[in-house]
Amino acid sequence: MSNKNVRKAGFTSSGIKKGSIASSMMSKEAKAAGGGVRSGGPTATLQGMGAKGSANSSGFTKSGISSESKASQMMSKEAKSHGGGTPKGSTTATVQSISMGGKGSTD
Repeated sequence: MSNKNVRKAGFTSSGIKKGSIASSMMSKEAKAAGGGVRSGGPTATLQGMGAKGSANSSGFTKSGISSESKASQMMSKEAKSHGGGTPKGSTTATVQSISMGGKGSTD
């Protein structure tokens, strides 16, 4: 289900779909960064997963983050760098939200 949700949000094998949640995320992230989308950020991470269909295999599932997965390592690293929690809008939180059918942090 999570790979389907990533594609449904507009992260596809042929790129980001115009008018989608993905395009809104990319626009907001690029504006905030002064014109570009950073490697390792939410948009780049989700686009990589959408192109490969790898959300499930990375550990982002419809039930949450799988233990001992790439996703759990990512979450742990982000939590440590933010004093113990994974903040709203972080790469991990956004990817997990989209993987579960949510809208990520597009507000």
